[in-house]
Amino acid sequence: MLSKIVVFSGLLAVVLCATEEPVAIVAQESDIQPDGAFQWSYESADGTKQEQSASIKQVGDVSVPALRGSVSWKDADGVAHELSYVADENGYQPQSADIPVPPEVPAAITRALEWIAAHPSKESDS
Repeated sequence: MLSKIVVFSGLLAVVLCATEEPVAIVAQESDIQPDGAFQWSYESADGTKQEQSASIKQVGDVSVPALRGSVSWKDADGVAHELSYVADENGYQPQSADIPVPPEVPAAITRALEWIAAHPSKESDS
């Protein structure tokens, strides 16, 4: 979960560094707590913004970070993009209009899957 966020942040950094001239950071904040909770954000002169926060949650006997974040930027054509995400014990959950949406499962396939579930084969009983 955390590794996906690190990879995404790294890829975003590579994309943002692909400009010819350095882009100034116009705002930046960071706060790290002793328990591992944190909050940081930045905004660059080109309008790119990113923020992330984490709180520590107890899941059973394990303490896990629960992350929330967002990023917004404009691509080379000037089109604005936004992505927000949550990463916790349920995994990485991004939300963005840029994420492709799969087509719906055709009704015939849904009915077939329901029939198969209602009529298990004798092989699956053993």
